[in-house]
Amino acid sequence: MSIDFLSRMLGMSLFAILGARFGVELSDATRLSSPTSTLIFGLLGALVGLILTPWFTVRPVRSLSRAVNDLSIEVLAITFAGVTLGLLIGLLLAYPLSLLGGSAGALLPATSSVIGAYILGTTFARRSREMWDALVTRGGSQRARLLSLSASRQVVVDTSALIDGRIVGIVESGFLSGTIIVPRFVLSELHHIADSSDALRRNRGRRGLNKLNDLQRSDRVVVKIIEDDFEDIPQVDDKLVALAQKIEAAIVTNDYNLNKVASAQGVVILNVNLLANEVKSVYIPGEGFHLHVIQEGNQSNQGVGYLEDGTMVVVEHGRQHMDRTIRVVVTRLINRDTGRIIFAVPEGMERKNLADTGDEGEDVSTTVS
Repeated sequence: MSIDFLSRMLGMSLFAILGARFGVELSDATRLSSPTSTLIFGLLGALVGLILTPWFTVRPVRSLSRAVNDLSIEVLAITFAGVTLGLLIGLLLAYPLSLLGGSAGALLPATSSVIGAYILGTTFARRSREMWDALVTRGGSQRARLLSLSASRQVVVDTSALIDGRIVGIVESGFLSGTIIVPRFVLSELHHIADSSDALRRNRGRRGLNKLNDLQRSDRVVVKIIEDDFEDIPQVDDKLVALAQKIEAAIVTNDYNLNKVASAQGVVILNVNLLANEVKSVYIPGEGFHLHVIQEGNQSNQGVGYLEDGTMVVVEHGRQHMDRTIRVVVTRLINRDTGRIIFAVPEGMERKNLADTGDEGEDVSTTVS
């Protein structure tokens, strides 16, 4: 039973009783018998309660809750301090104002408290960022200092970034801080994946939920789960773009298609894959390193190995070195949005290979199995 339905039922009952009561008192004025007037006004009250009750009970509370969820912790804290100070000033003025006597003495104390709370609360809210930074600078905790560096920044995280899991390491390293927004529809998609009958999808969904829990326990970020949704937009990716535009936030993702769609609409994208590629080991043609060749490539006489950061290395003439660690020399590199590939040859063969590399291995999809 939803809270909206429950409020309608309670409102219908309450207004029906009030309507019946008014019907008894107005029976003479309406020239109706008491039972008839009671029935008519009771039914009218029930109808009014059924229709209008959620509009002044549940929905205002939901709107207030949504507004509070959209505010950062520093804005809430500073605004609350301003309202409290305004009420204290109003309390101090209450006694001298009450000495005025008459209507002024009765109304001005309460009015001064309300006006003081409103003015100081509004003022503190508008200057909350500067006041919070000043408090943190003078003696805040390390967590508060870290959050203050990018407190005004909000990023929306999508399902692929949570399932991927590297966002936790990025946060813990300090490269991403501030407020991480997790929309309810992203959380619902994660739950749906975690409940899948397919074992692989189920494990991916559970991994995403575990990574979200890790983010919530982190001291470096604030994680907010918001209820904002766009009922007229069916696709989750489109909802993410609309939400990011609405709250002026960036999107953290490793989804290639979402990256392109969001960028085309002017939304800032923090691509986890792109960051990973940028921080991978950089080698230039002619440099050498040791590599363990672990599998064969699709092309003739190729071997394949991987660096510690996951970069794939295709070794020409490396098939005969399977399951061995050899020293290789870089001949060329391929950088793409989906990753980086290094082409190399066993040490001692680099001159011959650099003279005649051909086009082998240009297509990532056909280089290795």
